[in-house]
Amino acid sequence: MKSLLSKSWRPLLVLLLLFILWETAVIILDIPNWLLPAPNEIFLEATVNGDDLLVHLISTLKLTLTGFSIGTCIGLITAIFLYLLPKVKEAVYPLLILSQNIPTIVLAPLLVIWFGFGLLPKIIVISLVCFFPVTVAALDGFKQTPAELKHYLAMAGANKQQLFWKLEFPYALPAIFSGIKISATYSVMGAVISEWLGAKEGIGVYMTLASSSFRTDRVFVAIFTIMILSLLLFAIIQGLERITVRWHHQGEDMK
Repeated sequence: MKSLLSKSWRPLLVLLLLFILWETAVIILDIPNWLLPAPNEIFLEATVNGDDLLVHLISTLKLTLTGFSIGTCIGLITAIFLYLLPKVKEAVYPLLILSQNIPTIVLAPLLVIWFGFGLLPKIIVISLVCFFPVTVAALDGFKQTPAELKHYLAMAGANKQQLFWKLEFPYALPAIFSGIKISATYSVMGAVISEWLGAKEGIGVYMTLASSSFRTDRVFVAIFTIMILSLLLFAIIQGLERITVRWHHQGEDMK
């Protein structure tokens, strides 16, 4: 943990330098606000209209957490099912890979036609974005269990079910959390895309209204809000990982 905190100032310093260069370039080149607003203008807009932004943020956060939770659970259950049934995995896994080649922005209108403009198509979009990274990461994690440990438990009399839940699943937790962290970052963007399907509130709606009215500063406010929300979710998942898989990080903390 100390190592993590000691290194956190480096990306913050780089980010600060980028903002300074951005601000300086806008002033020197006299770039109009509607084309590229300066960072201080973006911060001012976020402060002045913070109440309105908060309403949209809460709506997106609720949608994100709902879709992320459902997608993560489906992804984990799918991975367990496919791992325990290798023949089913051989038949289904290539189809899962093919399903990820369909752009979400193309699939979204079809979901509206099939399920209407309610909450269901939005949840489906986010779940589709989230479940695949968890499924792939979990399947890879299950395969990484050392053969000697599996042989030792088998010699001790463990059956296939005990072998999975007492050894393979715990050993795969670091990989599973890696997939969950990827899904957490994707879920926010999935929520924003789903809000373009006809939502009344949300960061996606806020961004659309700002873009149509040429309020570039508000578009950047929406972009930074999405980035911050993604980083927060990533940090929360990473904190849960360090608590849950404490043994995996003991070596990292000693470095």
